Amino acid sequence: MSHPLPATGSGEPDQLSPGLPGPGSCASRVLVSSVSSDSHTWNLVFLQLLLEEMGHEVTNIGSCVPDELLIEECRRVRPDMVVISSVNGHGALDGARMVRRLREQPDLRDLRVVIGGKLGVRGTDGDFHGPALMEAGFDAVFEDGAGITEFRRYLAGSSVPALAAPALR
Repeated sequence: MSHPLPATGSGEPDQLSPGLPGPGSCASRVLVSSVSSDSHTWNLVFLQLLLEEMGHEVTNIGSCVPDELLIEECRRVRPDMVVISSVNGHGALDGARMVRRLREQPDLRDLRVVIGGKLGVRGTDGDFHGPALMEAGFDAVFEDGAGITEFRRYLAGSSVPALAAPALR
């Protein structure tokens, strides 16, 4: 069962302070990656800087990461959380396959895994992919247009599944 988080999508500046994680959470090891078909890196660098600014130790394994390499890196790094970012519009398709493969691994089954970005080729005007991605095994989904505020809130204290989508206009 998912627990929706309200998404402002208003374009307002982020009001959360960028310091250390909020109450109830602590700095953690985070592995940042894209899906196998996404060659973009700017989003990964942005997430790395954001997470480091919040006090997390980040391993950024880059773009176009095959599922098997992600699994190997999870075993090597032993992160507390995996953050998957996609901006090419294939995040829903590649992400669902990837998280199912990850959940098949007994030693990685309970690893917290979240995904966000442009998850479909239709963007904010298209279908919402969150429910299907949560069912596939993600702990949280941040749809394109939801903004970074919901992701920060999730990091600052939420340990429950979350689903953030752009605000309806």
